[in-house]
Amino acid sequence: MRIGVAATPNVAIPTLNWLLESGHELVRVITQPDRPAGRGRELKQSEVALWANQHSIPFVKPANANELLPYVADLDLLLTIAYGVLLPQFILDAPKYGCVNMHFSLLPNYRGAAPVQRALLAGEVRTGVTIFKLDSGMDTGPIYATQTVDIDPAWRSLELLSELSLIGKQLLPQVLQSILSGQSPVAQTGIGTLAKKISKADAQIDWNSSATFILNSIRAFFPEPCAWTNFRGEVLKVSKVSLTQARLPLEPGELKTLDSLCYIGTGNGALVIESVIPSGKREMSAMDWSRGARFLDKERCG
Repeated sequence: MRIGVAATPNVAIPTLNWLLESGHELVRVITQPDRPAGRGRELKQSEVALWANQHSIPFVKPANANELLPYVADLDLLLTIAYGVLLPQFILDAPKYGCVNMHFSLLPNYRGAAPVQRALLAGEVRTGVTIFKLDSGMDTGPIYATQTVDIDPAWRSLELLSELSLIGKQLLPQVLQSILSGQSPVAQTGIGTLAKKISKADAQIDWNSSATFILNSIRAFFPEPCAWTNFRGEVLKVSKVSLTQARLPLEPGELKTLDSLCYIGTGNGALVIESVIPSGKREMSAMDWSRGARFLDKERCG
């Protein structure tokens, strides 16, 4: 088949690599326009655009979905992977076999922009990948294939997305064969849930919350937007924590180092902070950060 891929983040790259080696033709890549990034706010290409340029695959960056028609009308199939744009019906109808989406949840659960983050935030222990035919709704189309994965308790969004991207790549060949053989996808069943986009405000840590909820938040929001708090008037990002059985009389947000561990109080006990990203610096171990910070007695985050 002549296939186009509309995608933006690096979770699409395992599938793109597979398509290069498959018997299908990767005609072009469609990705989001360059966006300001970093402290200097310089324009930066998407990870998918960088991949396409490296592999000499034609790629385009339409400003909106209405500009897509010339780039999809000559395709047999358009595959979308975290593209970030809701496609209108005339675009969905343009390729010979329509459009399919690789979604990182078990639909109809967690429809929307942030299925992995919302699943981790909710404390889910199982998720998966769904490949389905796109329709005009928000992840409501009929399903070609799904595959389930158990969530390792140590995984954050970074690790879970990496695992799901590999599962999606493995699932795609049978979906393409189903489409070529004329097999119809199966309608979704059950009551759907929505995984709305994560904002920076969502990622602010409330140390009065339970230790488990804070742990799940930090797992969910790494690496983007990354859970954060305030420390000495500056933003401190918290990239990894763990539960502890230690019973320390700490107030919510109160910091303490003990036995080579960095603890912080929550609404119902303490957490061990394992790594942080101080303002303007790279990720470091919490103990290295604490040695430089030299906490005052009863000093808090938040």
